[in-house]
Amino acid sequence: MARTSDTTFIDHLTENVALQFLDRVAVAPQAEAYRYPRGEGWESVTWQQAGDQVSRLAAGLLSLGLEREQRVGIASGTRYEWIAADLAVMCAGGATTTVYPSTNADDTSYILSDAGCRFVFAEDDTQVAKLVERRHELPSLEKVVVFDGASAGAWTISMSDLGALGDTYLAAHPGVIRETAESIPGDQLATLIYTSGTTGRPKGVRTLHRAWVYEGCAIQVQGILDETDLQFLWLPMAHSFGKVLLSTQLACGFATAIDGRVDKIVDNLAVVRPTFMGAAPRIFEKAYSRIVTMTDTEGGAKKKIFDQAFKVGKRVDELNRQGASVPLPLKLQHGVFDKLVFSKVRDRFGGRVRFFISGSAALNREIAEWFNAAGVLILEGYGMTENAAGATVNHPDDYKMGTVGPAIPGSQIKIGENDEVMIKGPHVMAGYHNLPEETAKALTSDGWLRTGDKGSIDADGFLTITGRIKDLFKTSGGKYIAPPAIEAKFKAICPYASQFMVFGNERNFVVALITLDPDAMAGWAVENGLEGASYAEIVGSEQAHAMVEGYVEQLNAQVNRWETIKKWEILPQDLSIESGELTPSLKVKRNVVEHNYADQISAFYG
Repeated sequence: MARTSDTTFIDHLTENVALQFLDRVAVAPQAEAYRYPRGEGWESVTWQQAGDQVSRLAAGLLSLGLEREQRVGIASGTRYEWIAADLAVMCAGGATTTVYPSTNADDTSYILSDAGCRFVFAEDDTQVAKLVERRHELPSLEKVVVFDGASAGAWTISMSDLGALGDTYLAAHPGVIRETAESIPGDQLATLIYTSGTTGRPKGVRTLHRAWVYEGCAIQVQGILDETDLQFLWLPMAHSFGKVLLSTQLACGFATAIDGRVDKIVDNLAVVRPTFMGAAPRIFEKAYSRIVTMTDTEGGAKKKIFDQAFKVGKRVDELNRQGASVPLPLKLQHGVFDKLVFSKVRDRFGGRVRFFISGSAALNREIAEWFNAAGVLILEGYGMTENAAGATVNHPDDYKMGTVGPAIPGSQIKIGENDEVMIKGPHVMAGYHNLPEETAKALTSDGWLRTGDKGSIDADGFLTITGRIKDLFKTSGGKYIAPPAIEAKFKAICPYASQFMVFGNERNFVVALITLDPDAMAGWAVENGLEGASYAEIVGSEQAHAMVEGYVEQLNAQVNRWETIKKWEILPQDLSIESGELTPSLKVKRNVVEHNYADQISAFYG
């Protein structure tokens, strides 16, 4: 039976993000809104303090002449200043254009030029240098506001300089921010997010104010999060997943701790002790790998206790999800293992996490069940930039492992031709910027978004994604292969795996390119007589090849005959954002990898 939800809240939504923010400031001025690293500690900001800073920056933009829907770029990593700048742009009636800090000068120039940005917030001198290099390609760009670094010349000013301009403007126009916010209709452009496509130029997705407001309120009405929660936010703010969590915060009122340094996530969790966090699957894969490999290295009694604990934990979790009673002996064992093993796993994440939200790519079910056995609940959700990131999500009290949950209230999901997932609702984009033909391909005449993802919906309305339609391939023997399913299975088997990429389109057998996690392999090297060797030497060793071969054999025993990996190779380096092989949200750009390693793939069939 399909699920139904009360959607009357849609008729009473705040018109825009600017009002949503200002209303939150008015409701809880002294409550904590944000915290961020400062020196060795963390600095906290109340809603009133954030409101005052955002108003000053917004007024500064108005004093520079920013007009309704005009674009303002933000080229920066995830940090508090990013959020303040984004809210200021929207409170001034403008539209934010996001740029990843890792984006090269060519694409940065293209994005800002295509968007027609008049102003840009730049994180530091590195980002400013990209703009200076391509200044001749940016005729619309009038002023650059710098978070960190020296402002030089008339073209750049500091954040404090912009705030000072705002103070002067507010003195002459004391009610201007509220008046501007109240004049913004829900169908006004709020954000341009350029998708990091695997081929060709990125496309600017036009997201309206009503989309972001709706997304946050759709979570709020489900009672998943409230003012008592604390979020840890590291996701790239140039990505829709990060942006939607800001809208959710405004709707629910919880505080957010912000630090975009990926290498600091685990350390920060132990200090911040959040109640929830959004993350890409790669973060959970790395955590799983680190815990498992450390235990394997210790060996002996600890490993035996660890393995038995998870055997018991998975059985108890399975019974709980089935609604069955747990036998007393099993319950007692579980209590002991919870103190000895599971509590230590939870402590690595701060000890207070109620749940994680996983998105941007598929999470392996076995890894999700492993964490759940330890009392760490990972809820998968689904969406894309073209629908403001959120379309479905599992609920803490109602979830199914292996699915991405049911549609959020007010969102519609259906399965179209070729099992394509289609989405409709207030969150669907207005279209691609300056690309009417691409917009017509993505949106049907009656407003459905074609996602390009293959999936199915069960009787309870839970959606399962089986992969990108364009990623599916057929062997020369006529068998269809879904690479994500095989790849995720290998990562659950091999704790040393970083990436596992399957190829074989129109070939007579399937092959794989493999990268190994540098952190996990450093520990492995010590145990295998390779301490001090370079990463390339470690992964190229006979010992590493033999280790991976064992895991590939385990994989082949679990898949269909035509899906077995006949040949494979370990790459001498891991994939990275800098190489262009990963998106900033840590998703593999399959086409780029296939192009970069075309010779190796062809050699498998030579």
